[in-house]
Amino acid sequence: MKILSIQSAVAYGHAGNSAAVFPLQRLGHEVWPVNTVNFSNHTGHPTFRGPVIDAKDVHEVVLGIEELGVLSEADAILSGYQGSAPVTDVILDTVERVKKHNPNAVYIADPVMGNAGEGFYVDSDIPPLMTNKVVPAADVLTPNHFELGVLTGIDVSTREGTLKAVAQLRAEGPETVLVTSVITNETETGTLELLVADSSGAYLLATPRLERKVHGSGDVTTALFTAHLLGGAGPVEALEKTAASVFELIERTLKVDARELLIIESQDAFVNPDTKFKAHPLSR
Repeated sequence: MKILSIQSAVAYGHAGNSAAVFPLQRLGHEVWPVNTVNFSNHTGHPTFRGPVIDAKDVHEVVLGIEELGVLSEADAILSGYQGSAPVTDVILDTVERVKKHNPNAVYIADPVMGNAGEGFYVDSDIPPLMTNKVVPAADVLTPNHFELGVLTGIDVSTREGTLKAVAQLRAEGPETVLVTSVITNETETGTLELLVADSSGAYLLATPRLERKVHGSGDVTTALFTAHLLGGAGPVEALEKTAASVFELIERTLKVDARELLIIESQDAFVNPDTKFKAHPLSR
């Protein structure tokens, strides 16, 4: 499968396309990366340098691909950190262009805005665009738990609220919603949950909670989930495979106290992880 991936990029470490492209390739997919920023490193470090790519330049790259006559070959569009509000319109225009050439192409959107530990790390004009434009256009949406609450305005501190928020998102556009980093009033101590929902119902998977989050893990999660869906897995199987691989990746990274995800060193975990997790139905 061929994936047009529009995300950030960093020179050092792994975030955005610099985290997503290799796992997608390792699982056998062709990736066309289009970068929205070109930073020295991710913004979780004390300093970073580099430009946010102007929306016009992002658009030019997409137009160049279209002029080659290959957009019809794209099976999916994947978007992550967008850098600036005008890029959102470029991404949605790209989705329309790809689907015009290939109506079967799917749009997988990771609505990157922030997380529960740090709050927002995007400009204030990004969240409304995610809610009003990206959600209705997406076929698959992969917010973390914090972003789920932002997108819906619903209190997601309870499992009931989380399920209500997921149902609201699905009613607004995406057929499949994957929620990461879920912690509710019913989450067992020492665990972290992931939830996926589609027309068959909602399914919950729990993993041990590791000691710290590593930047870029959300980008890898969305990439692997995308890879498995495009490889023919259903959402539940894709969730189980993704959770096992990401857990193993982060566990290996923390074991040696690495500053950045050990994506290259852990590539076998993307294909055949030793860890196994099982998702359980919440509703049908």
